[in-house]
Amino acid sequence: MLSRVALEIRELLTGPKRFGDLQASLRGLGTGLLAARLKHLEHEGLAHKITLPPPARTPAYALTRAGEELGPAILALARWGLKWAMGEPRATETFHPGWAVLGLRACFDPDAATGLHAVYEFHIDDEVFHARIHDKTIEALHGPAQHPDATITISTSAFLRVTGQNLTFADAIEIGDASASGDSTALRRLTGLFRLPTPHDRNTDQTSS
Repeated sequence: MLSRVALEIRELLTGPKRFGDLQASLRGLGTGLLAARLKHLEHEGLAHKITLPPPARTPAYALTRAGEELGPAILALARWGLKWAMGEPRATETFHPGWAVLGLRACFDPDAATGLHAVYEFHIDDEVFHARIHDKTIEALHGPAQHPDATITISTSAFLRVTGQNLTFADAIEIGDASASGDSTALRRLTGLFRLPTPHDRNTDQTSS
């Protein structure tokens, strides 16, 4: 069951989404197939329809408690992808900057956030999201923060090179593909909050039995 709707659950883990929002994030998924999968999530008690609060007041989908408890499984898949599938992107592959919201949760190092209380706002091209760190816990959501302690701006191409570990954030700033501003302590702590797994090649990294 999970394999059929993992993408939809992944999108809803970062908050309620309108049908159009899900379509924009899940490019290549037809309208009919997306509607069928959302109906399946509802039938299985993993998602339900809600009305977004003002000013939107539009229908949307949100995870139920059972759906939210699939979070660790989806994050494990995200960590697997960062380790085993972060090579050079293929021509047919697309990347949506909003997927970085889940990536922040997947790479978060709780021990590095001990005693830290800070809000980070991220801008990847036109996408804006934020992470609220509260002493070993993280809440990462789409949209701007009300009072960010630090703001990080980076291009999509540079972000992909950073996640692929072909570029450091400091290097991205130096060449003008990224910038950071805000509280100096929050910015200093940022460098250790998210730890990417060492990338592996599935075709060459074989384990003999």
